Amino acid sequence: MKIKRKIEIAVISDVHLGTYGCHAKHLLTYLNSIEPKKLILNGDIIDIWQFSKRYFPKSHLKVIKKIMTMASNGVEVIYITGNHDEMLRKFSNTTIGNISIVDKIVLDLDGLKAWFFHGDVFDVSIQNAKWLAKLGGYGYDMLTLINRGVNWYLDKRGKERYSLSKKVKNGVKGAVKYINDYEKVISELAIENGYDYVVCGHIHQPKMEYIENKHGRTMYLNSGDWVENFTALEYQFKRWKIYNFSKDKLAPFIVDEDFEEMKINDLIAAITIVDRAEKKSKI
Repeated sequence: MKIKRKIEIAVISDVHLGTYGCHAKHLLTYLNSIEPKKLILNGDIIDIWQFSKRYFPKSHLKVIKKIMTMASNGVEVIYITGNHDEMLRKFSNTTIGNISIVDKIVLDLDGLKAWFFHGDVFDVSIQNAKWLAKLGGYGYDMLTLINRGVNWYLDKRGKERYSLSKKVKNGVKGAVKYINDYEKVISELAIENGYDYVVCGHIHQPKMEYIENKHGRTMYLNSGDWVENFTALEYQFKRWKIYNFSKDKLAPFIVDEDFEEMKINDLIAAITIVDRAEKKSKI
């Protein structure tokens, strides 16, 4: 018998379904292991920038199906739009059953205010040169694809896995400075607006840290990603923690057998249900 962990809130971001870098099976295993009251999808869940009819594996479809099943079973699903799924922003403030689509949201968590958003609005490269950001996205996807081959070889040799993208980012001073500036700007804005928590994604760097200045302090939280870090944020008993799939040695939950016969029609149904609701709202 599978005993799922009950948590109040689970936050995932930067899944990038539809790309070679996405580890959908890891995410599905995680989703099968938890029973949250709220599931917050904090942007870049489906990578519409790089979406291709030629590549959308069953495991990616199963993630979408799993999320919809969780919603139908009473889980409140909040989809916060990101830059890679910005097409969904035209459906912002749409609610279908237990699924809602928003650009940002503020929640009261045991008397403390938590500000959730993806974080791309603070990315200068996206705001001023979207084509460059998209090009970088393709480069990142190619790097993770190469990394998969490298890690396959390392696994065969019994050696520790290696992240090329992390090595590149950590070795480039400009990238390190960008991440530090990103975290600082977001945290200072949260303090200015009186938010106790600020929860974002976008930069694929899981983190949980108190940041303070002369005006106050806030807890900065980043849910990481499911491309290289395989992390999520969890809120339970008035506390946040970072879940790391790679360090979860239990992970006994297998992919639901009900999803084995999924077809492309399930994805079409998942997408068009939003479109139908939008049309009805205009009548």
